[in-house]
Amino acid sequence: MTVLRTCCCCGSLRTGTIFTAIAGAILAAAGIIMIYTLNLDLRTILLDNLLPKWAVKLILAINFCMTILISMLLLYGAIKRHMYFMLPWVILGILLALGLLISVIYTAVVEFNEERNIEGTIWLIGGIIAVVVYLYFWCVVYSYFQIVRKEFEERSKYER
Repeated sequence: MTVLRTCCCCGSLRTGTIFTAIAGAILAAAGIIMIYTLNLDLRTILLDNLLPKWAVKLILAINFCMTILISMLLLYGAIKRHMYFMLPWVILGILLALGLLISVIYTAVVEFNEERNIEGTIWLIGGIIAVVVYLYFWCVVYSYFQIVRKEFEERSKYER
């Protein structure tokens, strides 16, 4: 059962899935560039005092590389209508949405605790908007995945 029938009320789910894959890869590549070129104060939620800053940067870079990989798998799967190439993004995408939500809430709470109310509010509002947009595009990909999966099951019936 598909969740959505179109992407952004006018585009096809296939186009939305391809857009999501390309945008994910571009944003992850931009994230890698920003980690190593800008002087960012990167923190982790659980291991902030245990890991040196270079290790945090390395972990984030590996995470972004994995995002590029699963985005490219999603792109190939969407173009070729192959559900098994789309599956890693569908599974990990919902986990990344949960991680994004936790990160946004944690960052906003830290900002509020340090008496930076404007920054905390910006993180909270902007972060929730980002989570909602991310979940919408996850629903687009999931809906297209369901269509491709149904086609695969129909083809499998006749191949037996």
